[in-house]
Amino acid sequence: MGRVPSGSRVKVHYTGRLDDGTTFDSSHGGAPIEFVFGEKDLIPGFEKAVGEMEVGERKTVTIPAEEAYGPHRDDLVVRVRREQLPKDISLERGMTLRLSQPGGKDMSVVIREIDDGTVVLDANHPLAGKRLTFEIELVSLS
Repeated sequence: MGRVPSGSRVKVHYTGRLDDGTTFDSSHGGAPIEFVFGEKDLIPGFEKAVGEMEVGERKTVTIPAEEAYGPHRDDLVVRVRREQLPKDISLERGMTLRLSQPGGKDMSVVIREIDDGTVVLDANHPLAGKRLTFEIELVSLS
């Protein structure tokens, strides 16, 4: 059983790093992030780690991909014809596009490859398939 009751408003400072030590996100230098514990708004491994903490505590946790953004899924990588994309956009490798899906929901994709007539789009979260390490400080709980 965790120390943070479900429904509590939680504030944490954190720094997230990849296995090679690269920082991919941090709340330091700004306000701590605030969320309601138990509403599953954050990746499961992060929320689980916070749930085991006390106010003022700092800890470092390593979260496997399965408890973060999930594994990289090949079925979310597709090759499309260039003419299927807006013609007024100058496409570049690594560029993020917002595409509308049937039903009106938007989806972010990253351009992985561009050749003469096709473009490879990747709808995986940029951190999918990666193990993440977080330094977390539980700032407050209410």
